[in-house]
Amino acid sequence: MSTTGPTAARRAARVERTTSESSVVVELDLDGTGRTDIATTVPFYDHMLTALGKHSLMDLTVRASGDTHIDVHHTVEDTAIVLGQAFRQALGDKAGIRRFADATVPLDEALAHVVVDVSGRPYCVHSGEPAGQEFHLIGGHFTGSLTRHLLESFAFHAQICLHVRVLAGRDPHHVVEAQFKALARALRYAVEPDPRVQGVPSTKGAL
Repeated sequence: MSTTGPTAARRAARVERTTSESSVVVELDLDGTGRTDIATTVPFYDHMLTALGKHSLMDLTVRASGDTHIDVHHTVEDTAIVLGQAFRQALGDKAGIRRFADATVPLDEALAHVVVDVSGRPYCVHSGEPAGQEFHLIGGHFTGSLTRHLLESFAFHAQICLHVRVLAGRDPHHVVEAQFKALARALRYAVEPDPRVQGVPSTKGAL
């Protein structure tokens, strides 16, 4: 695995990870405009990561390939791992950020609520998906059960506390997309500079 970042001028990072199961490169700029260039070989995942970048205002480039002839699981999980690592590195020492944020986002009949604490302590709570969501095959490749797994992987490697609740939903596509968009908005607000914050927003002095 190779890494670069954060940069001096911008909160950006590049992380590359190669295993026998996948090869992933993520470039991320927290101070971007939502520009995305995503290619994971899993079309529905591309769609979700594009939404994540667009609505978080992160510039996000992802290149991933893997043993999708077996299953897309490894490629999806490993991309989430590298995305989390790049996010953590781009944040640097976290000085001046808001740290806490939440967002509630609808998508037609679906509604998702996400709360984020950029705490340095990884944790993920995920609840509320409709019964059977984990068994749906979305877009021909993406199994519904991957949503929770990739969110857990991202939270662990980003070292954030993440709570995701699906408040309503029926269509499997909408249920997943509402979660990604809510995550995007919460991350956007959590990493924004707060002009009133001096140093790191923690009584411990470090996150």
